[in-house]
Amino acid sequence: MRTYLVGGAVRDRLLGLPPGDRDWVVVGETPESMLAAGFRPVGRDFPVFLHPDTGEEHALARTERKSAPGHRGFVVHADRSVTLEQDLERRDFTINAIARDEAGHLVDPFGGARDIEARVLRHVGPAFVEDPLRVLRAARFMARLAPLGFRVADETLALMQRMAAGGELASLVPERVWQELCKALAAAQPSAFLRTLRTAGALAVVLPEVDALYGVPQRAEYHPEVDTGRHQELVSDMAAQLAPGDPVVGFAALTHDLGKALTPADVLPRHIGHEQAGLKPLRALCERLKVPTGHRELAVVACREHLNVHRLHELRDATVHDLLQRCDAFRKPARVAGLARVCEADKRGRQGLEHEPYPHGAELQRLHAAALAVNARDIAREGMDGPQIGAALRKARIRAIGTARAQAADDADGS
Repeated sequence: MRTYLVGGAVRDRLLGLPPGDRDWVVVGETPESMLAAGFRPVGRDFPVFLHPDTGEEHALARTERKSAPGHRGFVVHADRSVTLEQDLERRDFTINAIARDEAGHLVDPFGGARDIEARVLRHVGPAFVEDPLRVLRAARFMARLAPLGFRVADETLALMQRMAAGGELASLVPERVWQELCKALAAAQPSAFLRTLRTAGALAVVLPEVDALYGVPQRAEYHPEVDTGRHQELVSDMAAQLAPGDPVVGFAALTHDLGKALTPADVLPRHIGHEQAGLKPLRALCERLKVPTGHRELAVVACREHLNVHRLHELRDATVHDLLQRCDAFRKPARVAGLARVCEADKRGRQGLEHEPYPHGAELQRLHAAALAVNARDIAREGMDGPQIGAALRKARIRAIGTARAQAADDADGS
């Protein structure tokens, strides 16, 4: 049995990155011989097996032939005659088409190691255009690799532009789009995902609500970057810095300003009421991509409330309580930390203001903790019904917020 380590494990080792899951290609075997050797089958669309000792995935070397439009329209062929080079040829990018044999020698027929050295993301061959998902994968890889100095090869970008212009991306299923978007938002530089898609002409197809932000002006005294699309890139990158690897915060940061694309031209560069205006396109995006509930809920809260958090010190105690109540913060307390991160990303995601302090996030969490410490059991008296208990609980929590604020003011005076 000839086995080769392939894909991301080889690529990341050459990049000096921490290794992830290891995937293996097996050459010269059949499903029957794999079963006889104790491997367990798990592949549904093509022969993949789990190693009896390590549990790592071992796939038979295979080729693919385009048979229908879309990401799933392929016929897979795997038998003893398929070579390692043929298996590598079907892969998307040269940096992913490198194998390592059991002696540690690289098999690199398409120059992936050279492209890693040159920091270039390049497609393997003409079959790249057969899978529209690869446009999103290129953008997602850039979200991870742009901080390392990578760029998309000119010829690869030209193919991506052709695929987008030809309507290929319309065949992508929402689940796969969402999967790639989630991975990009959890990467170090989500802005590279947005810029790559936009340069390819694909952002308007995949995320039209976000694409519409580009070219929309904002007031320069608040947004030195002026362009709302550029602001969104800065916010997404800041969210990745504040909440690394967290696509829930990343998605809420991505969608918090969608309403600015709907501001009437005669009102620009002001954006009065953009928080409420953004809820409709946000919900449409969530429906289209089948966004999970947790991501959707934080995004809605952040879209609707981010300006209120920015002016937290101006709000009355009762208004702070009601903001928390609208966020469902007493039933889902973890949501407040996520909201605070998104609002900080929004405030610091501005050109030249990346290092500005944002005390509102910590203050929101402190006031929330004070209100959350008030328990309905502690204030309920005999004979009180549900509405009476609710009203008493609200008053007690508002008092707790006021007390916490007074204590903070005393501490500040004392220091």
